[in-house]
Amino acid sequence: MMRKGAVLAALAGLALSACATSGPTGLEVRDRATVNSVIAWSPAASAANWNAEALDRSIVGMPILIKDNIETADMPTTAGSLALVNNAPGRDAPLVARLRAAGAVIAGKANLSEWANFRGADSISGWSAVGGQTRNPHALDRNPCGSSSGSAAAVAAGLVPAAIGTETNGSIVCPAAANGVVGFKPTVGLVSRTHIVPISESQDTAGPITRTVADAALILSAMAGTDPADPATAEADARRTDYRAALDAGSLAGVRIGVARFASGYHNGTDAVFEAALADLRAAGAELVEITEGPEMGPIGRAQFTVLLTEFKAGLNAYLASTDPTQVPTRTLADLIAFNEATPRELALFGQEYFVQAEATGGLDDPEYIEARDTARRLAGPEGIDRLLAEHDVVALVAPTGGPAWPTDPVLGDNFTGSSSTLAAVAGYPHLTVPMGFVQGLPVGLSIFGAQWDDARILSLGYAYEQQSRAFRAPAFLNSVNDNEAIAPLLSPAVSQ
Repeated sequence: MMRKGAVLAALAGLALSACATSGPTGLEVRDRATVNSVIAWSPAASAANWNAEALDRSIVGMPILIKDNIETADMPTTAGSLALVNNAPGRDAPLVARLRAAGAVIAGKANLSEWANFRGADSISGWSAVGGQTRNPHALDRNPCGSSSGSAAAVAAGLVPAAIGTETNGSIVCPAAANGVVGFKPTVGLVSRTHIVPISESQDTAGPITRTVADAALILSAMAGTDPADPATAEADARRTDYRAALDAGSLAGVRIGVARFASGYHNGTDAVFEAALADLRAAGAELVEITEGPEMGPIGRAQFTVLLTEFKAGLNAYLASTDPTQVPTRTLADLIAFNEATPRELALFGQEYFVQAEATGGLDDPEYIEARDTARRLAGPEGIDRLLAEHDVVALVAPTGGPAWPTDPVLGDNFTGSSSTLAAVAGYPHLTVPMGFVQGLPVGLSIFGAQWDDARILSLGYAYEQQSRAFRAPAFLNSVNDNEAIAPLLSPAVSQ
């Protein structure tokens, strides 16, 4: 394995070489030929002055991709939908403004699962009508997961050192794990959601996707902070810290960590890699505590879905009302449903059942919604993560983030095997995924999640694990997982006929 400095230096040279030879066009050619992760490159990308030495001090000159449901002043924000293709409000989301103020270069807009994977039940992660299908750089026929598909694939492919994703449930940690990189979903309220196309006021947040935990901590330090326009962030200035300075390679020593067995067991290969990750945690000094029983997920999932449908309608209608009607003629969710029905490319692969269900909801004053919101928060937070931490006297929980990437299938949609994202997502608590190994050449991640506002500790524990495991591996860009040297011989007859 290459040491961290060598990895950063090689990646910096790769990105700057592509920029220097032909500006963003060089990056665009590489992207289109491989992962198709970016909807639009900014001309500013060619001015990126990113080098490995500067990364230890600041993000000055670092090119960062922004998921295309987050507004930037210099590029349209489409959420992957043709209905928003001309949505150019000329404003930066506060988190983008913070990144620019810290010296980052906004390199472009990353493709995503259209509407952040909240349109239809048989969706294809990484596909949008605007950007097409993003591919997994480890095997191009495999799915990148979503909805921050382009953000994770671009970082894994070495096109940029970092990207910003968003998550409602799994949309940062799943693509990060499936593409073999680091993804961090902060506590809801640590990072502003203003000028981000919404799904859920209760669960939405933005977060960094990077190749290392240190870079994720660096970027979070720049992004985090109070935004008067987002009441959820009222405590952010008081809670935020220098997350990179708080990293400690020895932070696992003597610490009790809960092994969330109830969030594993859905894929044998992933479970085997998880056992190796647990051995690394022990080697780093952690005391592991087995937890076999967790919260019942059915009631949490049902309450969550009611919350998402109701909040999506209210939030999206408010967002559309904030756009320029000359750029975005669809002014409501009902208009958007009609637009999709009249636009063949939008509904050619899957439907909009969630849109239709959301349109039928009764609003934020509906008692059914209020009960579901309170139930979801209680079951996932105080009676979920908080109870597990207290009863087992542990500071965090670990589990596999999810299984290896499935084949992209435009006919049947996603073949999702399982994940550990729901508890932290519904509670609004921090969740980090770090590369933990490979299943037949496909990466899988280790999830570390814990209490509300415990972001610094979660990042530090992940950093300590990362230094022990050194599990990151650059992608091979195989056309198919069947080309893997360990798999290919097994697909031919054992004896020639």
